[in-house]
Formats: sequence, C-alpha cells, structure tokens
Amino acid sequence: MSPDVEGPVMIALRLVVVVLGLASVGLGLRVAVSRKFPAAWIRLARPTPNQRAQPLRMGSSQAMIGAGLVVQQAPFLIPLSFAVGVALFAVSLLLLLTAAGSLALLRR
Repeated sequence: MSPDVEGPVMIALRLVVVVLGLASVGLGLRVAVSRKFPAAWIRLARPTPNQRAQPLRMGSSQAMIGAGLVVQQAPFLIPLSFAVGVALFAVSLLLLLTAAGSLALLRR
C-alpha cells in the first residue's frame, strides 16, 4: 500500500503507532542497558521481587515489542513491493512472539 491510497487520518494513526513504538524501543533499551527500572514502572506495575530481579529481560522484551510495531508499520508509510512488505510483517510477528516468549519466561 502506498500513502496516496489512504486518507490523512489513517496516516496520522500510523505515525502515532510509529512514535509510540520508537518510544517503547527507547525505554526498553534504557532499562536493559542501565539494568534499573524507572520509578514510574515500580509504582504503577508493582512487579514481584522475582520480576524486579530481571530488568534486562523486561527491557529487551519492551524494546522488541516497540521494534515489532515500527517494522509492522513500515510497508504502509514507505512504498515497498508486496514481497518486502510480507517479509517485514513476518519479521514483526517474529519480534512480537519472541518478546511474548521472553516475558512468559519471567518467574512470577
């Protein structure tokens, strides 16, 4: 699909998803690299002591979720061939499934 076919509302929504995905990647990388959770996460999510011991896994999962969102929206914002769009969608699904698996491995 090309941006010319869609209306301005759909393009704006896709751009919002890309911005949220990039913010998720940035936050996840910050947690994974610093190995410390932001104070807001601790207050809002109230992770268990076992989950607090695994910031690298949680941060990398958050970054993979954001990357999956960004990669998923790329074929709609950039004119690409159908085959490349399908490949990017498969990569996006792989990233999201890997992130879900990583989060599922957290000890509760």
